Amino acid sequence: MLKVIGIIALIWIGFMVLGAVFKMLLWALVIGAVLVVGVAAYGALRSKSDRAAIR
Repeated sequence: MLKVIGIIALIWIGFMVLGAVFKMLLWALVIGAVLVVGVAAYGALRSKSDRAAIR
């Protein structure tokens, strides 16, 4: 019985760790996307004389 409880506890801890990792990766993805959009917009606005940068 102790073996079964130990296996269930290990699986539960594993899912907790995976959940935390995916949560951090989601936030990293959101921050990265915001930064990419911001840099692209800044580059497009900075080069107003070159209209090809906006397209």
